[in-house]
Amino acid sequence: MLEKDSKIMDTIAESNRSVVTGIDEKDIEHWIKISILDREYKVPAGLTIMQAMEFAGYRFIRSCGCRAGFCGACTTVYRIEGDYRLKTAMACQTRVEHGMFLTQIPFTPAERAKYDINKLSPGIEAFLTNYPEILRCLGCNACTKACPQDIDVMEYIAAGKRGDIGLMAELSFDCIMCGLCAIRCPAELAQYNYAQLGRRLHGKYETPVPEHLNTRVKEIADGKYNAELDNLVQTKVEDLRKLYTARDIEKA
Repeated sequence: MLEKDSKIMDTIAESNRSVVTGIDEKDIEHWIKISILDREYKVPAGLTIMQAMEFAGYRFIRSCGCRAGFCGACTTVYRIEGDYRLKTAMACQTRVEHGMFLTQIPFTPAERAKYDINKLSPGIEAFLTNYPEILRCLGCNACTKACPQDIDVMEYIAAGKRGDIGLMAELSFDCIMCGLCAIRCPAELAQYNYAQLGRRLHGKYETPVPEHLNTRVKEIADGKYNAELDNLVQTKVEDLRKLYTARDIEKA
């Protein structure tokens, strides 16, 4: 079985090479060695971890998500040969290094509270009721060091402990829920779940609803755009592409 599986992986690797790198193997000038699940491979320098694994013959059927650093699915743990430190990263956005020993983590289980956001108030009480363990935070900063988004996780946890939901929501805005902070936490917290609660509270209770949004919703309900929507539904795909390309884009 192992021999058979090995041949399958080699076949996949061979078919992946031109697709992953965009060039023939004979034209690749710089190579590095990495280990995936304790098996050594030679891969082109400059690839992401995900691309390198595909070049080596691994076929992703899960934990590959968006491939652009937004979904948090491809959590990876690795060490560099000769370095004692255990590092964490997203496989889709981290470049391989020579001597890298790596493995992927398909899922990070963590306790998640069930709550009715309509029955909560923005403040520390919401956390004391649903996530009282937040007070166990040691302030060690291991969570921040593990974050692939460079989020100051320790600081937003501190804000949550003070009941500063607005700051917590702002600092955790770029969180992709990958769970790497929880993996490295010695207090065994699930920081990303607390951040999600903080953002929900801030969005519901501390962020005013724009008046123009209420106006637009009423216009839709009154049928102001029905004719335009019907016209779009009947428009050919080619014409829709042209309309999309020619649309007005708000300047940054």
